Amino acid sequence: MTIGIICVSDRCSKGLCEDKSGPLIREMLLDYGDNFHYLIVPDEKDEIEKALISLCDDSLCDAVFTTGGTGFAPRDITPEATLAVIEKLIPGIPEIIRAESYKITKNAMLSRAVAGIRGKTLIVNLPGSPKAVKESLEIVIPVLPHAVETLSGKTQSCGGNYGKGGGSAEI
Repeated sequence: MTIGIICVSDRCSKGLCEDKSGPLIREMLLDYGDNFHYLIVPDEKDEIEKALISLCDDSLCDAVFTTGGTGFAPRDITPEATLAVIEKLIPGIPEIIRAESYKITKNAMLSRAVAGIRGKTLIVNLPGSPKAVKESLEIVIPVLPHAVETLSGKTQSCGGNYGKGGGSAEI
């Protein structure tokens, strides 16, 4: 799997602080990825869009994870940039991340993160803090292989092996 990671941070992009969430994403996905692309961009909508498009269209990443820019701060615009480049919205991923994260912190309901598809690439916005990235990514990892396989066209059925026929449940 080819995985893209984008750290969205004004301070990290200027070298004023070190990104700890991007490397954590890579570390957590080492068992799934054999090729990683890592970018740091400022909180600028056009820069985020360009980075997403590049990783999806040029680098042909199977999945791209952003970290940062999903909160309420005036310059937090990662979800808007993501919405501008995706072709299909996947509301279930951020919904379940918020629901599970809410069990840990009530602030999870303030996340504006989105997820979607561009071409054959899954894009998921993650929070900026390493703790929240870890908690969120642990929720996504179990479905990541199936999501990427389905997007690549290598899977015939999303329903699993139910009943005698294999592809669908008998009702």
